[in-house]
Order: sequence, then structure tokens, then C-alpha cells
Amino acid sequence: MRNQINPIMKLDYPDPDVIRVEDTYYMVSTTMYFMPGCEILRSFDLVNWEHFTYVYDTLDQTSAQKLEGQSNIYGKGMWAASLRFHQEMFYLCFVANDTQKTYLYRAKEIKGPWKKSFIEGFYHDPSLLFDGDHAYLVYGNTNIHLLQLNKELTGPMEGGLNRIIVSEEQVSFLGYEGSHLYKINGYYYLFLIHSLSERWRRVEACFYADSLEGEFVGSDVLNDDLGYCDQGVAQGGIVETKDGNWYGILFQDRGAVGRIPVLIPVSWKNHVPVFGEAGKIPEHFSIKSTRPDYTYRPLIQSDDFKGSAEESGIEEYGCFGFKSVWQFNHEPQLSLVQCDRTKGTVQITTGKLCENLTQAANMLTQRMLYPGCIGEVTVNTEGLKDGDYAGICTLQSCFGLVAVTKQDGKQYLSMQHRYSGDASIMVLREELSETKEEEVVLVEGNEFRLRVKVDFTEQKDEAEFFYWQDGMWKKIGCTHSLFFKIDHFTGCRFGLVNYATKETGGYATFSEFRYLES
Repeated sequence: MRNQINPIMKLDYPDPDVIRVEDTYYMVSTTMYFMPGCEILRSFDLVNWEHFTYVYDTLDQTSAQKLEGQSNIYGKGMWAASLRFHQEMFYLCFVANDTQKTYLYRAKEIKGPWKKSFIEGFYHDPSLLFDGDHAYLVYGNTNIHLLQLNKELTGPMEGGLNRIIVSEEQVSFLGYEGSHLYKINGYYYLFLIHSLSERWRRVEACFYADSLEGEFVGSDVLNDDLGYCDQGVAQGGIVETKDGNWYGILFQDRGAVGRIPVLIPVSWKNHVPVFGEAGKIPEHFSIKSTRPDYTYRPLIQSDDFKGSAEESGIEEYGCFGFKSVWQFNHEPQLSLVQCDRTKGTVQITTGKLCENLTQAANMLTQRMLYPGCIGEVTVNTEGLKDGDYAGICTLQSCFGLVAVTKQDGKQYLSMQHRYSGDASIMVLREELSETKEEEVVLVEGNEFRLRVKVDFTEQKDEAEFFYWQDGMWKKIGCTHSLFFKIDHFTGCRFGLVNYATKETGGYATFSEFRYLES
């Protein structure tokens, strides 16, 4: 038995779905434009989680997914997957908002290989249900649809069930979506997220029926914020333990750091699920582990870039040969990324011209940690060309960056950023989209140690940038404000980046990445 405190992981893992197969829990969440994508985590106690696999390295290899030119899939890509295990087969269903396709992956083993196929049509926030020999999708926003699939799972069944089962009747900031459908003890349970009608706050709802043709009835089942900034907790899956207890894993908005999973005990009263205790999510509660002595691999890590999959396995090195804690910002062009495992270096060469950091290809990223964290890296700039910027950033639409740049043959340290001034989640306004350089420092040499420190406490959401000189860290530029916005729709990340503004072919070499909690 373990006493735990919510949230269970203080990292951006939104839209979770969770299943149990024998003694092991698996969770999938939204990864959008990061590659490899559709990350699956593993746990034996629903509290501690580790990376287990990525479902795909690349999705459709479109120009936008490759971040070619000015095209991108920020805020798009893979959304809100449904993970199921049926008749000894794993299934994963999700949509991508850039391609407007519905994807269905399946595998005999969850580590893969995963076979890709499509379901004809586009189904927002889909949830798969296998019921005997039949398969269904539940999907939609405001109006929630139930659709019977054909036996091949390639599209709707001709003449099959196709109906709206729940509709949002009141005016709301967010209509019902985020469907999760289950059959439990003869009843069909549909879990949904929506907002309060009078103000923005995420709320979890549940509707149930005794048949798929029958009337679904229900209401809100969770309206709590864990005492955190009036940010509700909602959207996710439920799962039963081996000893018959039920839990839900939903997410909570935590500002710029992203959307963080929360574990909630679930009980049943007259066939209706009850989340938490007296309408509140407990911070402390007991839960059993199926493997009490298991040691989990961390979801964030420092990296000396010397290890390999041959030494440690694909679970630990599942990002194109890099540690699985890394993901590239969009699909990488791997010919421009070279890792020397003997020296412990990563060389990133520019292959396109960029107007700003968000267009930079081949950026290595890691999630940031609530309530604060520090990222440090050493950058060798011997291979930079005029107009290049190489350093470490806070990746989001309102980005910040400390980098070494070469201008007219001289080298400078530069702190630059895009500032919003608008704390809402709405898209960054066009008039605020220009990059502003706050400070430049003339420097000599070819090797520099750079640092980013972030503070997410109670949505403070600030970043500071530093460089190492004369035996101390020196701050450069301003304290930068971070914002979670729907044009990127992901939590802020550290990014190791090199991009060109004048000519391509320059390269920067990164080493000794260090990740610290602050």
C-alpha cells in the first residue's frame, strides 16, 4: 500500500487514456506535433509511470509535419487517443487535425510493431468500444455521436447504429467532448469533459444507459480544482485494478507547464460512478502496486549523449536512437543530426532559413517539470555561419531563447523572446508575433555553457536565461513570461536548437545536457 499526493506526475501528459492488462497499466496521451509520437507509458501502481514505447516515428511525412518552409502542425497532429485491448490485440485510435484523418493502429504486443490503418471519416476525440463481436466509436463536440463500425474497422457499418446519444443543452465555454465509453456490469458509461456555463472551469460528466439503443442519462460527477487556481480536473479514462478497485486518471491545467494527470479513486453507488470523496479529490490515499519493488525510469533526464539502445534497450532509447525522454519538434531530418556517442556530442546542422525559432527544424525537446526546473547545456559554435543562432530555448508560441549568434564575423550571446501580454489561452496575436532581442553580449571562444530556469509556481510562469562566465551564472536579458496558448496547445519545453537566418549549412555541437529540479 502506498500513500500518494496528487498530481501523480508533474509533467504535460494531457488527454490520458489508461488500460490494465494482467498486472500492468498502460497510458497514452496527446503528443501532437512531437516526433516520435503517441507515447505509451507503463505503471504497476497507477502512480509512478515510465516511458514504454512510441507508436510511430513519423505520421504521414507531409511538408507541414516536417516543418518545411513556414508550414507546421503546431496545435495539430495526434490528439486524444483511445487505447484498448481486445481479443489479444492492442488498438489505438486517434485523429490528426492537420490531415483530418482518423488513424487506427493495432499490435499484438504493446511495444509493437504497430500496424497503421485508417477509419473512413473524421471523428473528434474518438473512443473505441468493443462489445462482443461489434465495434463502435463515440466522438464529437457538444453533440456526442455513437457510430457502429464495420467488421474490418475501416469505416461505418452500412445500416449500423448511428445516433447522437448526448447533447450539451446549456451554453458553455466548452461543450461536451473528450469521450471515453466503457461497458461495465451490463451498463454503458460515457465519460465527458465540458465547462461550467457561467465561467471557464473544466468539469467531468458521466452518462449511462443499459443498452446502446437506450437513453443515456447522467450529469456532472466531478467539479473540483485540488485547491489550485480554480483549474478544474477532467477528461481521461478509468481503469479497474486486479482486486476490483476503480480509479480515474484525468488532467488539470497548470498554466504554461501544460496539463498534468491526476489520479482519483472511483466508487459506485446505484450504478453511478462517484469520483473522489464528498466531491473532492483526495491528495493522499492508498493504492497497491502489482510489483512493489520495481524501479521506474524517470520521464525527464540529464543526458551525456553517450548511451545507446544497444546498451540499454529501445524502451530507454526510443527517440531515433536518443533517450526516450527526448522528442523532436516535428519530424526530424536525421541526416542533419549527428550524435557521437564516444565524445558525447550532438551536432545539429541547419538546412533551411528561418524567420524565428518556431520554424527551426531538428530541435530536441524535453517536457518541463512543475513547479520549476532548470536546463543547462554546453554549445560549441565553431561551425556556425553568419546569422545562425544556437542555444537552449523555452519552446512555445511565446518562446524565449539564450543563444550564441554569429553576426558579421563576430560572436554574441543573445537573449530574445516573443511576448504576449495576453494571459488567455487564445492564439498569439499577429501584432505580437515578432521576435524581440532584449540583450546581446560580445563574446570570444567557441564553447559556452547556457542555462534556462523556469518557475511555474501558482501560474507564475516565468523563465530566466543565463550564461556561465568567470565562475558564475550571469543573467542575460529580461525575465520572460510564459503562456499556454492553443496555437501550440502543449506545455512549455526545453529545446536544443540551431537555426539559420542568412545561409544554411552551419552547425552547432551540443553536449552535457543537465536537467535539475528547482
